[in-house]
Amino acid sequence: MGNISKITTIMTSQKQIRAAFWESHPQHKAYAIIWGIKTAPHNRHNTETRTAFADYVDALAKVGEISEKLAFRSTL
Repeated sequence: MGNISKITTIMTSQKQIRAAFWESHPQHKAYAIIWGIKTAPHNRHNTETRTAFADYVDALAKVGEISEKLAFRSTL
């Protein structure tokens, strides 16, 4: 799993979470760009990327960088 971002404020939007995820996971970002799916719906991404995103969101919620409510509704 990539590093959790060192953000001093709590993220409040899915857009912020996605930006932080892509920054923290350059290998997944490169794959998504190569295949032209970086901004595609969640289900267009490969299983490895979706799993990494879910783990990332879960970790953000556990350390308090996002609310649990936001974690439950976040998708790529």
